[in-house]
Amino acid sequence: MPPSPQQQQDRRAQRRLAVLRHAEEVTGNVSLTCRYYGISRNCFYKWQRRYQEEGIEGLRDRSSAPHHSPHATDADIVNKIVYLRQNYHFGPMKIRMYLQRYHDIDIACSAVYRILKRLGLNRLPASQRYKRHDRRYTRYEKQLPGNRVQIDVKFIEPIGAPAPTAQQPAPVVGTTPKVRRRAKYYQFTAIDDCTRLRVLRIYPRCDQKTAVQFLDYVLERLPFRVEVIQTDNGAEFQSAFHWHALDKGIAHTYIKPASPHLNGKVERSHRIDAEEFYRMLAGVVIDDTGKLNEKLREWEDYYNYHRPHGALGGQTPYERLKQKTQTQM
Repeated sequence: MPPSPQQQQDRRAQRRLAVLRHAEEVTGNVSLTCRYYGISRNCFYKWQRRYQEEGIEGLRDRSSAPHHSPHATDADIVNKIVYLRQNYHFGPMKIRMYLQRYHDIDIACSAVYRILKRLGLNRLPASQRYKRHDRRYTRYEKQLPGNRVQIDVKFIEPIGAPAPTAQQPAPVVGTTPKVRRRAKYYQFTAIDDCTRLRVLRIYPRCDQKTAVQFLDYVLERLPFRVEVIQTDNGAEFQSAFHWHALDKGIAHTYIKPASPHLNGKVERSHRIDAEEFYRMLAGVVIDDTGKLNEKLREWEDYYNYHRPHGALGGQTPYERLKQKTQTQM
């Protein structure tokens, strides 16, 4: 069994004491003792001074950290970095964007990484780690808002009512107590390929009628004309949805079966929803479509107008929309 750090400290202190006694009792000469043990005279006199002042405790190792670090990162900034890492799992680049945008703090990504590594927070969960470049899919981006809008559906885990309380009457013997079934919800998401501007809506059903309603809702909300709608081959996006899109003057294309990466932007945005929105609702009981949509609308506004987007160079989707619109004009 390897020695503990305390035992290692004791051994080093005893060895240094033996060096001091060797000079005093054996050689009577500091130079000869230093040559014999392979240490410098300055080191010998430092140990001797500490031993005279503190005894054996003075021969133990001391911290090499400086007493004052004028260039060290402030504790308040470190706390903000730790909060963003632990609650949102942001990487160094996203943390830097948030600190610069919302706190006017200019800090390098390398400095953020060193702080995370020092605190043991530099490793993300396996599902969120970056893939090697040769294993990533090629990124593409349409040049104008509305050139292509991706639509997909995310199943929301059932969020049921609270457990029965003691005030509720006990069921009659011989009868089966009524159990309220948890509702199922589906989040329909539309994201513009160019600006990453999103429209979100939750429905209690996932069928073609609901998909048609969502498409009309998207066309009302987006501030630009949509030319192409892209979806997967789900049952909710079949003939009724397809012909409704064509009637609106919008082309509708399907991605290749079993190829969700072709709808990568909306798929990635669903992961952001899970990490930064739904995970924050843990423990909150919501079993009402209207209330869910109210909270989802708040999250949608934050995503579109306030959240810096890594793929947009730190811009928000609305800022990218303004940039593209001014460039086009």
